[in-house]
Amino acid sequence: MAHPTGQPHGQAPTKPFSAPAVRTGGRIHPLQDTLAGITVVLGLIAITTCLFHGLHLLASWTGLFGIITAAWGQYLSETTAERFLLIIGGVAAAVGLGIGVAHGGLFGGVLGY
Repeated sequence: MAHPTGQPHGQAPTKPFSAPAVRTGGRIHPLQDTLAGITVVLGLIAITTCLFHGLHLLASWTGLFGIITAAWGQYLSETTAERFLLIIGGVAAAVGLGIGVAHGGLFGGVLGY
């Protein structure tokens, strides 16, 4: 006799595979996950480019936007994993912004002063 679920007798139906994301409780948070990912990427760019004196504009601006996305993401975050990524990315962005500002700032050399 065939079972309506298509599973052999005695086995529970399986869930379709889903890629792991930053979520708990079985609910997805696409906006919060996106903000966490963007913050981490901006933090990595800011912290990497602040090591080069000539890239202070890129480090400063990506650091500033990284801090803004981290703050917005913290406001909207619902899970500890999201908050963890937002803090790591936000701190990296803040360090990149600080060193970028020390090397020339957000507008250093562009506005003629």
